[in-house]
Amino acid sequence: MFGYIIVNKAELKFREFDVYHSYYCGLCHRLKEKYGLCGQLSLSYDMTFLLMLLTGLYEPNTRMGACKCAAHPFEQHTIRSNEFTDYIADMNVIFTVYKCADDWEDEKKLYRYLYGRILEGRSRKVQGMYEDKLRKISLLMQKLSEEEQAGNTDVDTMSGLFGKIMEQVVVYREDEWSEILGRLGFYLGKFIYLMDAYEDVEDDIKKGTYNPFKQKFQLPCFEEECRTILTMMMSECCKAFEQLPILENVEILRNILYSGVWCRYEAVSKKRSRKV
Repeated sequence: MFGYIIVNKAELKFREFDVYHSYYCGLCHRLKEKYGLCGQLSLSYDMTFLLMLLTGLYEPNTRMGACKCAAHPFEQHTIRSNEFTDYIADMNVIFTVYKCADDWEDEKKLYRYLYGRILEGRSRKVQGMYEDKLRKISLLMQKLSEEEQAGNTDVDTMSGLFGKIMEQVVVYREDEWSEILGRLGFYLGKFIYLMDAYEDVEDDIKKGTYNPFKQKFQLPCFEEECRTILTMMMSECCKAFEQLPILENVEILRNILYSGVWCRYEAVSKKRSRKV
């Protein structure tokens, strides 16, 4: 995944970070149980946010436990898991399969191709559970790939396609909250796509690979325009979030949406400004 939808740790209370980390560890533990070490390697903070979002909205029975891991073999970690942990673990792996295929198509990265094939094999048994959702995601991914190959630089169109993909992931089921969740996922996906393009634009220019910002990068207004677009996307995402009746861990979720999502942007922006 991308690693943009993260907490701003400096602004979290210690207790809040412990809760956040327990969901992260719970997802990591479940990925290992279902998909082995290869599945565990696909873990992302982006999906931890979605897990906590759905948990806060639907308030399922959440189990607490403790475990050790290879990264921290000498200390126990608190883990939290519920019915959404399984769903997010499945989406995390399936989404990684698509990302690996995209990396292979764009840059012929052999290790990504092999990794994707391994995960695809291990996720085949659960793909039938999400047949309609995966069919829609697959068609959108295909359309996105076609538009990238055609060199489409319309940022609204391109980010919108990825937004629709994230919409499918965020909407767990069709109910009274699916429309708002879909809108949140749509704008979150647009933000992720554009943030990824913003971060990678210099490398993509050097490599000759696709990036919707290539033509705008040398313009004096590039930085300001990107900030404005990203702010608009996150503003719409937050507007949808505030319509959801979430009480559990709402401050952690707000930390992510109002502050954490800007951490990578600020880091990239500062690094780029020092080059000027």
